[in-house]
Amino acid sequence: MRFVSTPAGQVAYSVTGSGPPLVYLLGWISHLELMWDLPDHRRFVEELAREYTVIRYDRVGCGLSNRSRDDFTLESELAVLDALTGQLGLDRYALLGSCEGGQVAAAHAARRPDAVTALLVYGSCADGGQLAPADVRASVLSTVRAHWGLGSRVLADIWLPDAPAESVAGFARLQRGAATAGMAADLLDMYYRMRVGAVLPAIRVPTLVLHRRGSRAVPFDLGRRMAGLIPGAQLVALEGRAQPIYAERVDAAVGAIRSFLDRHAPAAGAVTATKPVTARERQVAALLAAGLTNADIGRRLGVSVRTVDAHLEHLRNKLGVRTRAQIAVWSAAG
Repeated sequence: MRFVSTPAGQVAYSVTGSGPPLVYLLGWISHLELMWDLPDHRRFVEELAREYTVIRYDRVGCGLSNRSRDDFTLESELAVLDALTGQLGLDRYALLGSCEGGQVAAAHAARRPDAVTALLVYGSCADGGQLAPADVRASVLSTVRAHWGLGSRVLADIWLPDAPAESVAGFARLQRGAATAGMAADLLDMYYRMRVGAVLPAIRVPTLVLHRRGSRAVPFDLGRRMAGLIPGAQLVALEGRAQPIYAERVDAAVGAIRSFLDRHAPAAGAVTATKPVTARERQVAALLAAGLTNADIGRRLGVSVRTVDAHLEHLRNKLGVRTRAQIAVWSAAG
């Protein structure tokens, strides 16, 4: 765990993997250590970290960052992101924002097209006020503030409608460990008040909007509308009802993210193999360059995904690269 000073206070962040930087904005509330104990979340991050340097952080007010704050605005969130990327010396990076983090990531991308190589938004919306009617929003905030135990369970049921009871209870405990009742309510209220629709048409970086078709927390239509406001944005519908991106069909989510980032990776220098590349490895690389996912390649070649993963790892070592995009470029160069 590492810490960085920002205008809003000290922020905790973690770095996993190697390769081009991918800054991951976690959403409403988070706790880096408690979330790392969730097998599904950990697997999601580690899958991305095989090719990218994944940088996660707790927003001010929750997790391991400063637990107090007075400024609950989009500008304060953007100031934290600016400070984090600046102090880490990141000149070019991709952004992955979940829920409220998607709004912050989108606003940052609109302002910093020189720095953001790609924008990925999951389960978010342009207008937090559209998440629920005003009376429902007020009721949720009141319950969270006055009865955090009950409020955390209600929200966990909404976020994980099909999960086993023990998973829902565990997610509720995570929420209570991530923030106090008052801070959780204040941060949720900020999400309800946040509006980014006016800046979305100004985004000029490649954008992928992912959204769960059956999400109860953030209805699919809100994601569709958000994508429609961003020039050239691609919308990918993920099956299921769980709101956390890592909680259901994680392979589909990781595959969509990798495929998009592969297509929009910054240009790299020439790649040369330092060890002999086998015919099967060249075959895998060619299919990768054609846009196939690991599962697609496995089906095409009649092998398991694990075998495809092994071939790609051998290629990374022989070529001295980290990303699928670099392997694809090498293959295309012939």
